[in-house]
Amino acid sequence: MFETTSVKKVIPNISEAEIKALNKTYKRLSATDRIIQLYKDFEVSEVMLTSSFAATSAFLLKLFSEVNKNQTVFFIDTGYHFEETLKYKEELTQRYGLKVASISALKEEHEFTTKDETWTKNPDFCCSINKVKPLDIIKNQYKVWVSGLMEWQSDHRSTLDVFELRGEILKFYPLLDISKQQRDAYIATHDLPFHPLVAKGYNSIGCKHCTVPGDDRNGRWNNNPKTECGLHL
Repeated sequence: MFETTSVKKVIPNISEAEIKALNKTYKRLSATDRIIQLYKDFEVSEVMLTSSFAATSAFLLKLFSEVNKNQTVFFIDTGYHFEETLKYKEELTQRYGLKVASISALKEEHEFTTKDETWTKNPDFCCSINKVKPLDIIKNQYKVWVSGLMEWQSDHRSTLDVFELRGEILKFYPLLDISKQQRDAYIATHDLPFHPLVAKGYNSIGCKHCTVPGDDRNGRWNNNPKTECGLHL
């Protein structure tokens, strides 16, 4: 568990004009150059990087490991991950020398969702307890939240920009305009490891109760209309 009790809230003092200027600068850069530029514009202590260690997480994590070894990677341990996900996390941590910190829900709240099987009747509430709330506890320490979302992954993600102010944190998507073909070509060229379940037809991988094989994000939440856990909404 990551200790957060003594950290003061940080709110980005940034205008819409400044965000537009960031987007103008970063959009013309490659993914790697965007990450390099990030550490010119922000201190590493101001940057929060999250990873689900799912499907093709090696792509973003390799890029960051090559630019800044001091960057902490936050993994939200819901308590419901596939065993393969936890092994994949360990593999990538060792391969790229990552500094990984796991965060999780309060013990009693997680236990409630287990006994209640909340994911069967209210998956939004289950995600809120086990994903959204744990991250909210640490999120206010940082100015920038980095995520590996790509616009082709869902209708919601196609509406995003490289930088967006979401509540009180600046979201940064360095891979946003990378196509699926470009991603797969990079993975092949650099021999990056896929999550073990990709070979079994899982192309988007979340908690074991709510994930089935499927193309892109179609297998999430057992193919129901829900396509986001709430972290990025």
